[in-house]
Amino acid sequence: MTFPSLNEQMDQIRRGVAELIPEDELVQKLEHSLKTGTALNIKLGCDPSRPDLHLGHSVVLRKLRQFQDLGHQAILIVGDFTGMIGDPTGKNKTRPSLTLEDTRNNGRSYFEQASNILDIDRVSIRYNSDWLAPMTFEEVIKLAARYTVARMLERDEFEKRYRNQEAISIHEFLYPLAQAMDSVAIRSDVELGGTDQKFNLLVGREIQREYGQRPQVILTMPLLEGTDGVEKMSKSLDNYVAFNDTPEDMYGKTLSIPDPMILPWFRLVTDIPALRLAEIAAGLQRGENPRDFKRELARTIVEAYYSPDAAHQAEEHFDRVIKNKMAPEDLDVFEVPSGSDTLLLDVLFEAGLVQSKGEGRRLMQQSAVSIGEERITDPQFPVPAGECIVKVGKRRFIKIVRI
Repeated sequence: MTFPSLNEQMDQIRRGVAELIPEDELVQKLEHSLKTGTALNIKLGCDPSRPDLHLGHSVVLRKLRQFQDLGHQAILIVGDFTGMIGDPTGKNKTRPSLTLEDTRNNGRSYFEQASNILDIDRVSIRYNSDWLAPMTFEEVIKLAARYTVARMLERDEFEKRYRNQEAISIHEFLYPLAQAMDSVAIRSDVELGGTDQKFNLLVGREIQREYGQRPQVILTMPLLEGTDGVEKMSKSLDNYVAFNDTPEDMYGKTLSIPDPMILPWFRLVTDIPALRLAEIAAGLQRGENPRDFKRELARTIVEAYYSPDAAHQAEEHFDRVIKNKMAPEDLDVFEVPSGSDTLLLDVLFEAGLVQSKGEGRRLMQQSAVSIGEERITDPQFPVPAGECIVKVGKRRFIKIVRI
């Protein structure tokens, strides 16, 4: 196989990276790859506890795609077995464990959504239950003997919980060891992850060495801050842009990010050329209107997940609905029988504008539901006679018609 030159590969690989540990070993691996014409095994573990992907996940997926484009072998590890343990990373307690069926289903969903970024024809999908489930208790004990409790307590989450006298279950120590066995099983050359996964990835290096393998290189990517510009992007914090958001929502959410997030988002979630990135940085430094660059960013993101035409339509929708405060031209219609005492809250839920009636009540209390210029704050408000256009939040509309 023919690969780009070492310098070309390193320039691409370094882009946006938080840490390369150690970089000189990656250079050695790439030199050997060039000499032998053998692709490196690039490992990415996917979390099967959260199957819905957002732009935060895209950061490391895009890096994996870059390795694919350089000619290397992408290997997605679906943690169907480790998902039953629960990873405490970034939490003060372990995540809820899942059944094997749950993790398998979520893994399939992850793979389908990842196809927005990866070349699926050149991805190897592996389930770690294939090698972890058959391990005997004796083998687990021997694995545990290869790492010390003192080293485990170097992990920030464990150290803080130990200092605060919070419970740490023994099985939590097994998670990074099990994940390390994934690297052993596939003979990983490079493992990718967010900066919050650094400890687990480093354990993989040590366990590979214990099993007589050449240790993997660790490549960590920054954690993408969400639309609030403060916290890591997360669905639970409602500061996310999902892969399966509509083009209109994807565009609108992107425009809502704080100005300091423009360059990090361009750098981490797009393939914008370095020259254009430098031009944007210079423009912001000169005091040019950040909104213009946000619009470019929003178009670029929508194009990546949909198409240029969808991006254009999303921008037109934003200008009409958000900027000029007009209703969309193509509204969904919800029919209500004449003479019925149907509540507006019920319609919002049944039409899918809110995920629950509780959410609908909360939005009403926050004055986020309106008919025309009237804010609807009463959950008992009935659907008015005739026709009306209801707005929920900034981007959700529906036309209600009495029949």
